[in-house]
Amino acid sequence: MSMVGLMRVQTNPIHLYCRRNHSSFLPAFSSLQLPKKLYENSIGMMKPPKSFNSVVASVQPLEASTHFDNTLPTKDVLQLWQGADAVCFDVDSTVCVDEGIDELAEFCGAGTAVAEWTARAMGGSVPFEEALAARLSLFKPSLSQVQDFLEKRPPRISPGIDVLVKKLKARNTNVYLISGGFRQMINPVASILEIPPENIFANQLLFGSSGEFLGFDSNEPTSRSGGKAAAVQQLRKVHGYKRLVMIGDGATDLEARKPGGADLFICYAGVQLREAVASKSDWLVFNFTDLINTLA
Repeated sequence: MSMVGLMRVQTNPIHLYCRRNHSSFLPAFSSLQLPKKLYENSIGMMKPPKSFNSVVASVQPLEASTHFDNTLPTKDVLQLWQGADAVCFDVDSTVCVDEGIDELAEFCGAGTAVAEWTARAMGGSVPFEEALAARLSLFKPSLSQVQDFLEKRPPRISPGIDVLVKKLKARNTNVYLISGGFRQMINPVASILEIPPENIFANQLLFGSSGEFLGFDSNEPTSRSGGKAAAVQQLRKVHGYKRLVMIGDGATDLEARKPGGADLFICYAGVQLREAVASKSDWLVFNFTDLINTLA
């Protein structure tokens, strides 16, 4: 896909063998009461594969076309980062090198059209909820297709993210995954990083009794623009975090930095550089090593 201000990267996969655990955790923010049969088909029928190979990708970003003055943290930014009691990560193009919905769409034969919508959504040119509904309507994945995808396309995690998460945990910093992607595809990633299911906030695909695609749970905050901000605000309210950091690559991640939300937004451009987002971030990084090295 092509888009002004969007930078592509090249990835060279290196295989890492792990085991996937599957979770039936129901998103904490959902107020939608699903019928029992529908709920069972949206989550319970997702049979966990016996094993899988996750992939750590070697990411080599191209040069940015614009000079940025925020690639080195200010003293205040560094203090906030080092003193964070909670860090929230976007998943697609941040924790993982792919956009999950694009990969699923490509697997189902609708990759190009869906990827174009993803670029528009992540750049902030269309409301996220509009882009999400439009993308899913282009290929309407069935339950069996999702299960087959999870078996054949293991998650590809960004280099260094596993080390960073471990380092944060060692500092007693709580780690969360907040994503506009789908829980069915994010659970395996969380398992790799040993992030508990209750620390995942994501969307939920819904399927009928025969496994047919029905849609997604629109009550999830991450299904719409401003949803990540709402999730972060709720986390802060419930847990009383004093210093909360959001790390991601897209416009919906940037939105999380608002009063009552994230104190700091770090733009990770190791996979995709979205200049409109990067220019407004508190700190722009191209690899997780920059963050790891600042943590004693």
